[in-house]
Amino acid sequence: MALNTINPTNTASWSKLQQHFDDMHKVTMQDMFQEDVFRTAKFNLKWNDFLIDYSKNIIKQETIDLLLELANEVGLKKAISDYFDGEIINQTENRAVLHTALRAKESAVINVDGQNVVPEIYEVKRKIKAFSNEIIAGERTGYTGKQFTDVVNIGIGGSDLGPAMVVEALQFYKNQLNVHFVSNIDGDHVNEILKKINPETTLFVVVSKTFTTQETLTNSETIKAWFLSQEFGTKQEDIAKHFVAVSTNIQKVTEFGINPDNVFPMWDWVGGRFSLWSAVGLTISLAVGFDNFDELLSGANEMDDHFKSAEFDQNMPVVLALLSVWYNNFFGAESEALIPYTQYLQKLAPYLQQGTMESNGKSVGRDGNPVNYETGTIIWGEPGTNAQHAFFQLIHQGTKLIPSDFIGFVKPLYGDDEHHDKLMSNYFAQTEALLHGKTEAKVQAEFNKQGLDAERVNFLLPFKVFEGNKPTNTILIEKLTPKSLGSLIALYEHKIFVQGIIWNIFSFDQWGVELGKQLANSILEEINSKEIKNHDSSTAFLLDYYLKNK
Repeated sequence: MALNTINPTNTASWSKLQQHFDDMHKVTMQDMFQEDVFRTAKFNLKWNDFLIDYSKNIIKQETIDLLLELANEVGLKKAISDYFDGEIINQTENRAVLHTALRAKESAVINVDGQNVVPEIYEVKRKIKAFSNEIIAGERTGYTGKQFTDVVNIGIGGSDLGPAMVVEALQFYKNQLNVHFVSNIDGDHVNEILKKINPETTLFVVVSKTFTTQETLTNSETIKAWFLSQEFGTKQEDIAKHFVAVSTNIQKVTEFGINPDNVFPMWDWVGGRFSLWSAVGLTISLAVGFDNFDELLSGANEMDDHFKSAEFDQNMPVVLALLSVWYNNFFGAESEALIPYTQYLQKLAPYLQQGTMESNGKSVGRDGNPVNYETGTIIWGEPGTNAQHAFFQLIHQGTKLIPSDFIGFVKPLYGDDEHHDKLMSNYFAQTEALLHGKTEAKVQAEFNKQGLDAERVNFLLPFKVFEGNKPTNTILIEKLTPKSLGSLIALYEHKIFVQGIIWNIFSFDQWGVELGKQLANSILEEINSKEIKNHDSSTAFLLDYYLKNK
């Protein structure tokens, strides 16, 4: 069943929101907090061990009511139902979108083309569990009988970003295996990894749905050639002990030398950037053990249930998405910052860049017509407190409005309260500073205490004033566990989905990625033949320079 093709700007609620914005952009959060002592009580959400305080936003109850009206007008409830029920919502590729099925309970019934896919999902999960347990326990060994000490994940895009982010995030739960990721086709990347590993004790996980991705295949062939080099005394048949694949293309995997028994399947209804929950997460299971991988899935499933069942005004993904639409489409905010106050989540922003910008970076509506409004927000960020010393100047005193999500945890993993209290004091202080800023009167009072002369005060005053009124969401979670991480990732996945429904775009294709790949293949032929064909003058000039100087 097709999704609605409602242009949001043609809805009654959009017109009301535009009129409402004309009033709201003159209002300050500082005044709203003073006027309403119950503001925070109204604008926070609690679910499991998650708390979201969204009171530090340029909103009133009327704003939320109108945004909820918009969600209803574009048919969000029906869209969510279609999403989870396996309807063909990725219509340009004629596919269902069912990464949520990968973390469903075993008792669930989720049909694709009339067949329940849950049993085969669990069959793959059992295979992941058995394989992971054998590798971790040292029961499955390399070609010389030595236990594995290292795992190298070879993939790109969703076959790299998701597993790499989760393995980094769950380092606290890591076992004895050292995990490395090779993604970039840059030869320096793969060669740096090869310097760190021993062929006798390294397992290679090749992740490519079609087994045709240029970057992944090139890196895999380079690694295979290194593995089979004479100095190691390896034979072709040893590949079967050291290489496994996550793919649907059994023929190409077998031709590569991988034992068909060591192929972990995936499905075309799982988009790459949402695939860490599938066998693409094999490296996660190897790094932290299957039980922790399963907890990750469980946490995501619980967020799925919340997203499916909670009323929109109490629904975390829905509320975050609506706030994003408010800033993107009415305030003209082009980007959103993501600031996790834990070093473990240093790869969360790059991961969500793909999820958000590849999904919602579209300029054509579901009706096939160009959109006449802004879509996809730019996502960026770094962990606090590092971020405070890098780009917070821009957020505090720059000319751009940058709504920001602050993610923090009540409890540290190593129990070091002294460090954690200092970390979290910054977490709370920054959102307060972004809200209130610093008035001219307060700056003047500070100067008076310092005894500065009037001329110096008059010069410095404008530089020291902070406007404040900078919007933030504060997401506070009890502890970083595999389960809470799963819920957090799913929260943002569903936010992306809601945005796409409101913007009337197909979030689950990525045709814009393909053009550059096609051109790269033809240009590579020209580089190899040293014969430059028809290009614009700039590209021809650059190719000529490259060929003459390489």
